[in-house]
Parts: sequence; structure tokens; C-alpha cells
Amino acid sequence: MADDLKIPLLEELEKGPWPSFVSDIKSMADKSEVAADLLRQLEKSYEDKRGYWKHGGLVGVLGYGGGVIGRYSALPEEFPGVSHFHTVRVNQPSGWVYTSKALNEIMDIWDEHGSGLTNMHGSTGDMVLLGTNTDELEPTFQALTQKGWDLGGSGSDMRTPSCCIGPARCEWACYDTMDLCYNLTQEYQDELHRPMFNYKFKIKMSGCPNDCVASQARSDMAIIGIWKDEIQIDKDAYAAYMKDGFNIKDLVVDMCPTGCITADENDIEIDDSNCVKCMHCIARLPKALAPGKERGATISLGAKAPIVEGALIAQNIIPFMEMEKPYEELHDLIERIWEFWDDHGKARERIGEFIERVSLATFLENTGLDPLPQMVQEPRDNPYIFYEEYYAEEDEEAASDE
Repeated sequence: MADDLKIPLLEELEKGPWPSFVSDIKSMADKSEVAADLLRQLEKSYEDKRGYWKHGGLVGVLGYGGGVIGRYSALPEEFPGVSHFHTVRVNQPSGWVYTSKALNEIMDIWDEHGSGLTNMHGSTGDMVLLGTNTDELEPTFQALTQKGWDLGGSGSDMRTPSCCIGPARCEWACYDTMDLCYNLTQEYQDELHRPMFNYKFKIKMSGCPNDCVASQARSDMAIIGIWKDEIQIDKDAYAAYMKDGFNIKDLVVDMCPTGCITADENDIEIDDSNCVKCMHCIARLPKALAPGKERGATISLGAKAPIVEGALIAQNIIPFMEMEKPYEELHDLIERIWEFWDDHGKARERIGEFIERVSLATFLENTGLDPLPQMVQEPRDNPYIFYEEYYAEEDEEAASDE
């Protein structure tokens, strides 16, 4: 089947040094009509400069409102292999840690019920099974659940939580990301599988400020491991770096964003009161420096890609929270945020856009959060704006005069 593929425009994407999705799909075309017609339809889209996918209504599995993305070809007679091309999102394990046995089981299920094409992984984190027809959705779901798998989120719900591998392999992790990811997945099953929000809500967890899952830029709630005591310093390991000729000035001291490091070939000192936890010095001197011992997480809200409105970076709302079981403080925070956003948000309005619309001050007041100095974008320049406390004092003085 692949021999009679005429896709000259797509084959341009196979040229050059980088791997190509075209080559991957072509490798499946001999045994999959879906893969062959997928390439043919995409070639036609390139020729005609328009897309030929259409949304034909909601599809899913019994009892779930999310986890399946419906897709149909606008040219089903010409490309019957992709007349239906639904996507199934599978909830990935914490940290994307699979066994070969588990992966083989999923691939066998997908070869039987779908196209055999997968995406490892989607931007939310799920394993994405690409391309099946409506009649195969329920059998696919039943086969997955029998092997212990579940669907991820899609639509206006809490999307599948994802995390870095954390303490399983990283000595810098400041909390157990994998345990928290599992906890949130289990705690919020309704919010994950039955869309009920204004729009999607992504939670991503990184064990340290290196933020290996890019939560600060890609999630509605970023939970990033951090410490609040002093960076640990091993002076003997530092001496070994200097003995090996490490350029401490150019590679560490001059690169510190707040200039809080003083170091020479004999000693290193860090002014922790001015440290912003960027991790650069620790990454450069991993044997000599390490995060402090008093560990937890900082929480930011509102990051998103530029869909609907422009891209947003997350806004820090909690400088430090302990991350220990049973995570009740975090659960309480999440639910307060959801309640206010759900009551007053607009359709297809992410939490970051919502905060921008109602103002950060209003958001903090209605979710019971305290304002932080880090939230001030610039100093106030209008002398005719007064704080609520000012008016309260005036009221008290007026009452006492009466």
C-alpha cells in the first residue's frame, strides 16, 4: 500500500537531519489503511491549502464526558480509511514510567481496535492513541480498563495531571511529585472525566525550580518544588571543583541573577536572603551545592498557550506550601479557586484570562489569598488611590466623634 502513495509534498518533510512524522506514518501504511489514507488526505490539504477535518459532534464512552476527541474526514468517500479518526487519551502513569509489558499490552489493544498510531505524549501528558472509528471506542475502553488503564481528560475539565519523575531519580526534588500526581488524579476523578468547568484546567508538578515539565509556562496551576532555608554547601566538594580548574567567576558568580554569590578558588558564600532559587549555581556545581533541607512547593496560576487570547506566564500566588500527605491544604486551595472561577468565569476562559479580567485583587479577595510583594508589577504612581484600611480608619474616627 505504501508503494502506491503519491505524496511528493509530504516527502519534502522527510528531507534534512531531523526525524519526520511522515516517515513514521509511512512505516505503518503497508499494514494500515488508516495510515495510508491519513497521508493521502494530508497531501491533498497541502495541495489545496485547506484542512479536510471536521468536527461531527461529541463522541465518547459510556459514563465519561471526556477522554475522546471526535474527528471525521470531510472527504469520506475519497479517503475511507479516515472517515472516522477519533483520538483516545490514556491517562499516563506518574512521571511517564512504563514497563515494557504495559506498553506492549496497550499496543496490542490499539492494533486490534485502532490505527496503531500513537503520540508519546500529548502536551497535557496523556498517551495519545490516534485514529479509530466510533464503533471501536467502547471496545477500546473496555480493553484498556481490563489492563488497569483509564482515560485522560479532554474538553472543559481538569486535564490529566502530569509531573516530572521527582525523587524517583532526581536528588533535587523538593517533594514527591509522583505521589502528588497520583493523589490529585484519584481525588478529582469527576472533574477529570466529566467536563463541568468553563474551560480546561491543567495541573503540572515539578520537583524543583528547574521545572522539567515547564509548568510555569504551560499549566493553569504550576506546583514547583522549592526550599526556604539555606542552600547546602559541601566545602570539600567545592575545593575539588576548584582544584580541577572550574571557572567559578564566569560560570557561576557572574551568572547569578541577583548577585548573591561571593566565591573564589578558596571558598564560596551565598546570601540566601537574596537568592531567587533559580538553580543555576546548583546545576553548575551539583556535587558542592544542593537545595536546602526545609522543602515544599511554590504555587503559580494562569499560564497558557496563545489559543483564544495571547500566551500567559504563571503568576505566583503561594510562595511556600508544605507538600505532605494527605495534601489537605492544597486540596482546599484548588477547590476555592475552582469555585470562584466556575461561578464567575466565561465560557472558554482559562483561569489566567479570568484573573486578568476580574483583576488580581478581586481574585485574591474572593479566594481567601493574601497579596504578595511579588505580585506588584510596578509601584503605584497615582496619589489619589487609597487602601481600604484608610477608609476604615476614617469611619472609626467619625464614629468616635459622634
